[in-house]
Amino acid sequence: MRVLVSGGAGFIGSQVVDVLRARGHEPVVFDVREDPGADVRDRDAVLRALSGVDAVCHQAAMVGLGTGFADAADYVSHNDLGTAVLLTAMAEQGVRRLVLAGSMVVYGEGRYTCGRHGVVRPGPRAATDLAAGRFEPTCPMCGEELTPGLVGEDAPVDPRNVYATTKLTQEHLAAAWARSTGGAAVSLRYHNVYGPGMPRDTPYAGVASFFRSALARGEAPRVFEDGRQRRDFVHVRDVAIANAVALEAETAPGVLTAYNTGSGDPHTVGDMARALASAYGGPEPVVTGEFRLGDVRHITADSSRLRAELGWKPEVGFDEGMREFAGSALRDS
Repeated sequence: MRVLVSGGAGFIGSQVVDVLRARGHEPVVFDVREDPGADVRDRDAVLRALSGVDAVCHQAAMVGLGTGFADAADYVSHNDLGTAVLLTAMAEQGVRRLVLAGSMVVYGEGRYTCGRHGVVRPGPRAATDLAAGRFEPTCPMCGEELTPGLVGEDAPVDPRNVYATTKLTQEHLAAAWARSTGGAAVSLRYHNVYGPGMPRDTPYAGVASFFRSALARGEAPRVFEDGRQRRDFVHVRDVAIANAVALEAETAPGVLTAYNTGSGDPHTVGDMARALASAYGGPEPVVTGEFRLGDVRHITADSSRLRAELGWKPEVGFDEGMREFAGSALRDS
C-alpha cells in the first residue's frame, strides 16, 4: 500500500513511517519539517501529495495543552482546517482509507464510580479547590470520594481545553467524510505516548518530555499536583504498530471507528517521574503542588476493543520503556 503520512517527520509520524516500510508498504512523508511547502492546509500541495496514494495516516497536528487560550486560532487552523483540507482532497482524489491520530483528551475526565451513585461524571475542577490542594474530583451529587477506573470508547466525550476540542472536531470531520464518500476511517485515541525522539521541553510537549528534558539539564523533574494523577503511558513503537495494523485491517466503510490506544498498565505521573529519574541517574523528582487549569485528574484507557477487533497489543513494558527513554536523545521539534 502507498500511504501518505502527514506529519511523517514528527515524533510519532516518523516511527509510523519506519513501521510501514518494515511491513512492506510505501510511506510518503508529507511534513513541513522536511518541505516548507508541505502544509496540510495547502489544498494544492495536498492534492499533489495524494497522487497514487491508497491510504492516509494523518499525524500532522499542533499538540499538547499549549500556553493558554491565545493559541486557540492556531490550534483550529492546524488541526481542524488542516484536516478539512486533507479530507476534501482525499474525496476529490478517491482515497478512501484513513487512520487519524486521535487522543484520549476528547473524554475529559476518565471514568469514576461513587459508592452511593454508581458511575458519575464530575465537572471541571475548581481553581479554588486546586489551589487548596484538593485535587481529587468528588461526586457531583453527594460530594463523596470517587474511585477512578478505565474509560471505554463509548464513554461520553467532554473536551476540557482548546487542544481537546480540536481533536474531537477532527473525528467529527472524519466521520462526515466517511459518510459522504463511503470511506473507512479509524481514529486511534492515543494515551500518553512517550519514547525515543520526543521533542524536547516546549509548551506543547507531553509530561514525559518535560521530565526527560529537566533531567538532561541536571534538574529535578517538577511534578504538578500531588503526583497521583493516573495516566496510561504507551510507547511510541507500539503506537506506530497500531497505526499500521489499523491501515491493514478491513474496517467498516461509511463510518469512523474509534479505538483507545494505551498500554493497559496505568501508572501515576509521580511513578513515571521516579522511574525515569532512577533510570537516568537522578536527580529525584520534586512534587510541587502546582496545577494547570484544563488538566484532568485521572484518564486511563480500556484498550480491549483494539486488541479484540484488530489483534494489536503493546509490546514495550513500562520499566523497559522508561529505561530506553532515559538513555535516548530528544529532538528539537
